[in-house]
Amino acid sequence: MENSNQKLLIIGAGLCGSLLALRMAQRGYQVQLVEKRPDLRDVTQDAGRSINLSLSDRGLKALRLAGVEEQALELCIPMYGRMIHDQKGNTFMSNYSGRDGEYINSISRPGLNMLLLDKAEEMPNVELIFNKGCTAIDLEKGTATFTDYNTKQESTFEGDLVLATDGAGSVVRKAMFEKRELLFSFSQQWLTHGYKEITIPATKDGGYRTEKGALHIWPRGEDMLIALPNLDGSFTVTLFAPYANTKYCFDNLTTPEMVQEYFTQEYPDAIALMPNLVTEFFDNPTGPLGTIRCSPWHCYEKVVLLGDAAHAIVPFYGQGMNASFEDVFVFDEILDKHQGDWKTVLSEYEKTRRKDTDAIANLALDNFHEMKEHTASPLFQEKRKLEMTFEGEFPTAYSSKYSLVTFNEDISYHQAMTRGRAQDKTILKLLSEGLLPDSMQTQEKLTLVQQQTNALLQVSEGAGKL
Repeated sequence: MENSNQKLLIIGAGLCGSLLALRMAQRGYQVQLVEKRPDLRDVTQDAGRSINLSLSDRGLKALRLAGVEEQALELCIPMYGRMIHDQKGNTFMSNYSGRDGEYINSISRPGLNMLLLDKAEEMPNVELIFNKGCTAIDLEKGTATFTDYNTKQESTFEGDLVLATDGAGSVVRKAMFEKRELLFSFSQQWLTHGYKEITIPATKDGGYRTEKGALHIWPRGEDMLIALPNLDGSFTVTLFAPYANTKYCFDNLTTPEMVQEYFTQEYPDAIALMPNLVTEFFDNPTGPLGTIRCSPWHCYEKVVLLGDAAHAIVPFYGQGMNASFEDVFVFDEILDKHQGDWKTVLSEYEKTRRKDTDAIANLALDNFHEMKEHTASPLFQEKRKLEMTFEGEFPTAYSSKYSLVTFNEDISYHQAMTRGRAQDKTILKLLSEGLLPDSMQTQEKLTLVQQQTNALLQVSEGAGKL
């Protein structure tokens, strides 16, 4: 094949790295994929680390490119909306879309990672290497030194291009930061909240203890629970709470009695479904939540950052994995145009992609506040109901911000953010002013919303109609 004389060194065999390795091998490159952890196909997934994730259209588009979409879908459970739980245990369903056939998927992180590793390993031009952590990198030469976790021996690998998919704690990014001549900019913005995972186990016959086809949310203002279904009948439950400065925060939840009191008071219907709550609470780690931005993403025509190494985000839009997979899709598109010219490929990739990853980072932070504070508010529910009506009656004329981000993979994140924010602002303003009464026809409401949204976009500097 035309690329068979070029070698790519990919550091990090998580979701992004394993998909990237598969796709680059399909393009004919010689690929070495090196991972610091053991092969997860041989070991048990660590407890407390995001066991399941949300897979939607942007991620599916990239999996389709690599020919593994159908196999990935076999690992998925459709979630059609948010199931909101109030403090008394009452629930209501808020669909993700008013159109038929639009939903997100709960998928096992290790299950999907194993599938991608299996597919990459089937390629004759891929070498998978595990238990080797990157300890140093020569950015100008494109060489990286690794230490074997078992033997402690060092080895050095080289690539015509080094692709760093080594996650939010990227060693490669740190090396770029320390190279003063690169004028490397880096920011890490932590939330004051952390997260902890707990389990709703399956019933004795392997069934689900609550609604399977939904992402469950218990919004409580400063804190919340969410739960996603697993194929085995269980749910992975995640508590998001402040570290400090509230009555119930991780600093205070230090005894079984406090944990029991907190969950009984705030999540009475959930605690009844979690028989191992206290044990898991203290066994599983409390993880931090942060946003990472940096620039440049590439250097010396030898090294490039992709996925969380370049743009880690908080998980509240369910787009972290999807954004990383879309990185692979965009990188592949640019290779189609400029293959053989790494300087142009890397420059165009960053230029094309950065504004979109900045946009989804901002949207994820927005959604953090929306999920824990606003999903249960009457005005928010009224807005969502109206948007569901628009999408149901006029499916090609209107998409909510959530739909633009999640179900419109041909619209960039930046476009989705710009249009979606303007729509949200317009609808909330019109509703609060009583300008969308029940007596008004749906078509009239939609026309008014579109007119005012477009007017708002026109006066926003640098923004235009989609």
